[in-house]
Amino acid sequence: MKPVTTVTANYLKRIAEPTSAFHRDYLAYRNKQISRTRLVARLPHIAMIGDSLSRDAYISSALATFWRAHTRVGNDWFLNTGSARTSIFSIFRRLEEFTPLVASEYGGMGALVDNGKDLQNFFRKVLRTRNFSGQTDQLLSRDRFPDLILIWIGHNNVDWAWRCPPEELEQPEKRLRRLRQCFREDYTRQMQRLTSRARAEKHRVAVVVYGLADFESFFKAREIAETMRKQGSRLYPYLGADFKYFVSMRPPYRNNLLVLVRMVNEELRAMVSELNRGLEDAPNVRLRYSDALAKVNLSRVEVIHAVDGWHPSTEGHNAFSEAAFNDLGPSLEFLGIR
Repeated sequence: MKPVTTVTANYLKRIAEPTSAFHRDYLAYRNKQISRTRLVARLPHIAMIGDSLSRDAYISSALATFWRAHTRVGNDWFLNTGSARTSIFSIFRRLEEFTPLVASEYGGMGALVDNGKDLQNFFRKVLRTRNFSGQTDQLLSRDRFPDLILIWIGHNNVDWAWRCPPEELEQPEKRLRRLRQCFREDYTRQMQRLTSRARAEKHRVAVVVYGLADFESFFKAREIAETMRKQGSRLYPYLGADFKYFVSMRPPYRNNLLVLVRMVNEELRAMVSELNRGLEDAPNVRLRYSDALAKVNLSRVEVIHAVDGWHPSTEGHNAFSEAAFNDLGPSLEFLGIR
């Protein structure tokens, strides 16, 4: 999928104010010294790399899921632009209270941390999914490199039972270690591409790598949804569809899913520490690991979607947005956004 980009609607009015940090740029634009494109390029730019947990996504019928993946954009915890009280108070809207900005979202349903060489399966081809390497390609192709990059991807990689040989289902220890190692290597490869570009930029760049969501608390909400469904509730009509697309969600495989999630988050933290040692001579780059999204309590049934009982509901999106934003302080201070 093509990235979705949004610019603060009233940015011209805001930067026309003499107190705006971009007032000089506005005057240059008004005096026809710079183009509208160059003016927008001088606003803060943020980008999101991720999977379906960062998009307005849920599983229903095959046709509806396909249509939603291609048409529903922006109604999520990162990029929602709506102003209604019942909508999602996104990262974009929260940052708009401080500064006009440009936000781009690259994630999509089924996105994986990949090695850049694997072929997409039919499901991902239909959804036109871009994996981590593809999203990185898209971001690096932009002339204007972001000031702030948020990365929350890898949930599909912890589906350890997917395409798992029968003998490894019974004894999964070696498989889990192998998946952990491959994840670290593939993730690091894309991070090196991003940080290499960042250190070559003249402006400051902050990158935040988020740990994966708390599946353990999520399964508590799932149990509530499953009970409600058994009692005749009309909610969660596609509860269990995730078993087809995410094999490790099935009860016999959940314990090892939780084990792999912990392994992956440990690797993400260690990877960021290692990369930071190589960035000591790049004062314009700030790379952080954050467990803000990994600590969001997903045990309340209200935070999961009422259709598939898997993806986040509006309340779930708001919980992710609040947690992510509250943790952005060090990155925003580094960028001079106060």
